[in-house]
Amino acid sequence: MQYIIMDLEWNNTYAKKADGYINEIIEIGALDDELETVDTFSCIIRSQIGKKLRGSVKRLTHLTNDDISTGVPFTKAFSVFRKWVGTSETVVLTWGDGDIRVLIDNYKYLNGIRTIPFLSYYCDLQKYYQTKFKCDRSKQTGLLAAAQNLDIDPEVYIHHRALGDSMLTADIFKAMYDEPFFAANVIECNDDFYSKLLYKAKVIRNIDNPLVDKKRMEHICETCGRPCRQLTEWKFRGQFFRANFVCEQCSTTYAVGVRFRKMYDKVEYRKTVSVKEAEPITDNEEKGE
Repeated sequence: MQYIIMDLEWNNTYAKKADGYINEIIEIGALDDELETVDTFSCIIRSQIGKKLRGSVKRLTHLTNDDISTGVPFTKAFSVFRKWVGTSETVVLTWGDGDIRVLIDNYKYLNGIRTIPFLSYYCDLQKYYQTKFKCDRSKQTGLLAAAQNLDIDPEVYIHHRALGDSMLTADIFKAMYDEPFFAANVIECNDDFYSKLLYKAKVIRNIDNPLVDKKRMEHICETCGRPCRQLTEWKFRGQFFRANFVCEQCSTTYAVGVRFRKMYDKVEYRKTVSVKEAEPITDNEEKGE
């Protein structure tokens, strides 16, 4: 089994054919890794959709408009990459599934196909890391934060370039590799994989939707651990159902927000809580008037 650790850089640009914006791939970097680097692949890709890089992309990658105008066309670049990957049983690994989503979009837009030809097995290393170390799943762990948590010096890598980020990802992978746990997180890239990956999550707006778990909308006081009493009705605003609660034991008032998102095969839940400041007392209230 070989592991291909891949990273992409892209430029957000308007695509006339799609009548909207697309993240166009401008660089690919990868390592052929069996827990030791076997080979590397790096290629700047010629822009076929957008002709100019966004300023933020220039600053992060230090690539120029000349670079993307003289690179290798997408189809040729990924044909060469596919041959480089070879025919051995392969797991492709990326940090987060964003690169895979972008790659699917580029294959669909530029080649007219909806699947990635060299992708048979896949592992999202960001998800692997967060599961292994029991991180808060509502917050994504970045590549640099993961490196620091594993005592890997991120400063020895070239950041925001495809090969440099691939090398950092590879070292993170080696530092947390656990064969049985890793095997359990590798998934086959079948029809279900693509359906799940491309499913557009939907925020649930109707509080009477049967997918809304009302137990999740209760609140326990963070100070004394007692159930709070709901003060206001739930109102939907900014993707969250929002209401105020009070703890009658310690008089703490909370602003609570709860969001439910329908995913492909589950409902994702997120809760936000903040303590509301007490209303200022007026002169008349102080005098008892």
